[in-house]
Amino acid sequence: MRVFNTLTRKIEELVPQEGNRIKIYACGPTVYNYIHVGNGRAACSFDTLRRYLIWRGYDVTFVQNFTDIDDKVINKANEEGTTYSEIAERYIKEYFTDADGLNIMRADVHPRATENIDMILEIIATLVENGHAYVAENGDVYFDVHSDPDYGKLSHQPIDELEAGARIAPGELKRDPMDFAVWKAAKPGEPSWDSPYGKGRPGWHIECSAMVRRYLGLTADIHCGGQDLIFPHHENEIAQSECCNGVAFSRYWMHNGYVNVDNRKMSKSLNNFFTVREIAEQYGYEPIRYFAVSAHYRAPINFSREVMDQCKASLERLHTCRDNLDFAIKNASGTGEELKALADQRKEEFIAAMDEDLNTANGITAIFMLVSDINSAKDQDRESLEYAAEIFDELSGVLGLNLKKEEQAIPEEIVKMAEERTAARKARNFALADELRDKITAAGYVLEDTPQGPKLSKK
Repeated sequence: MRVFNTLTRKIEELVPQEGNRIKIYACGPTVYNYIHVGNGRAACSFDTLRRYLIWRGYDVTFVQNFTDIDDKVINKANEEGTTYSEIAERYIKEYFTDADGLNIMRADVHPRATENIDMILEIIATLVENGHAYVAENGDVYFDVHSDPDYGKLSHQPIDELEAGARIAPGELKRDPMDFAVWKAAKPGEPSWDSPYGKGRPGWHIECSAMVRRYLGLTADIHCGGQDLIFPHHENEIAQSECCNGVAFSRYWMHNGYVNVDNRKMSKSLNNFFTVREIAEQYGYEPIRYFAVSAHYRAPINFSREVMDQCKASLERLHTCRDNLDFAIKNASGTGEELKALADQRKEEFIAAMDEDLNTANGITAIFMLVSDINSAKDQDRESLEYAAEIFDELSGVLGLNLKKEEQAIPEEIVKMAEERTAARKARNFALADELRDKITAAGYVLEDTPQGPKLSKK
């Protein structure tokens, strides 16, 4: 597999450090609100990466954090007159509601920043000791950006260009506008932890450095997140981790493109965002998942109600194909086997697409080609149909789409009405046949006449 590495700006062969094991760290949400569709896209994109690597036989360790202490979490708690931990608990629970709805696999570890204070302080102590960080007179600790000659290598911007827009905010005691806090001295009423520098709490960037080190070791294989995290968050993670550990922080950096609304980035700061929850209430979660993987993960993607309607229609086509396949398997009487070879061809096309920088858009195209093959196939034997269904389920499952319906028992009285309708049609009693079909429809079931016989299903 080849992936685009933000660090080198090249598509590179993905080579694990340790045999067949791939260690992935994905930046998770700051838990002070519901996740928006942009957050959902990132989660779906890298969940798909994980699923694909597992499907291809890799041993994947996947860590996704929760930032449960931050200015935003504290401000939300102050607004509601509650504690930061109550806010964090509430929105971690809400995150999992949305993540489960989007069919995102639970990470192997979901660490929280507040569970890793010891590791954070250990890294800070090393940075202070080796001259990469300094303690301000109020107890803040800052990373000295100019102490790292490689600073800016992820965002590919020279430090003097980055510095041009930097400012020192009122109350900050850092030496240089580019320096960033790794430890923040406690303010009245804020949550805090003991440290050699006085009571305080971690800066945002140092949290992820600590969690990568604790759960994945000094060097991750892949570090991923949204494009908006490249600078300053990931840039700062690299600087403090590599200056502390003396080795590469992550070998590959993968970033997904923005979700746009009217061609502007969807974000809470611009107040043009839609939460996953509110869109799911109208469309369900599955169309959001489809939306997230329908374009290449690095490409910007425009969100609109019209696009969601298109996603829903595409999913309905996939579901219909899968339902028809189950019906065809049950009623198979043919002898043809060409569907097997076609299914193998589509699988190879899917793999070729996904191996080239996780191109889910072309992967979906391969699945729809398989749909066309299935819909066009005539007189196939049961084994060929079952084989096509297996490939269909594998490929759609890699994208996190569950298209195979659970078998639902149809009430005996509905089955009996369908049988009576068949008998009425044979007797050319079309009035009775129409009356029975109307009763079946009114009861919430669909009766279709097919070359293999009547097909009965729940609406």
